[in-house]
Amino acid sequence: MSIQIPSRRGFLMATALAAVAPTAVLAAEDPYANSPFRKISDAEWKVRLMPASYAVLRHEDTEPPGSDKVMLNEHRKGVFACLGCGLPLFKSEWKFESGTGWPSFYTALPGAFIKKTDLMIGVPRTEYHCAQCLGHHGHVFPDGPKPTGLRYCNNGVALKFIPA
Repeated sequence: MSIQIPSRRGFLMATALAAVAPTAVLAAEDPYANSPFRKISDAEWKVRLMPASYAVLRHEDTEPPGSDKVMLNEHRKGVFACLGCGLPLFKSEWKFESGTGWPSFYTALPGAFIKKTDLMIGVPRTEYHCAQCLGHHGHVFPDGPKPTGLRYCNNGVALKFIPA
């Protein structure tokens, strides 16, 4: 029995199709595809949001660690939601102190985020955006606490808190 090694072209085509296929399925199943928040122009977002929130949510910026003391120190019962559109993202009981200077959560509400690979710093990271308005929130890392082992490292200026 011989093993068939694919040609370089065949390998590249298969890799490209594998990379595109999940995106196509995601787009077809996107419950927020017709969200009015996705139709807001960049100029309108700039008027609606404070400069730091606009830079993070609309242009994938990162706030300096420890800069948003309000969200970092929010410990009441309630829900953390997207500042851009109000979509609930995290329950307060999922928040933990990571020591990073950003609000951190070990899980998110189902369907709250769309994830993509970010190579901006040369190392692959998983970036996440609000599923409803596509606002950038942060990155998720595999160094969080039990039960998930995940750390959703969120920019505080991208969140609003809704008390229970």
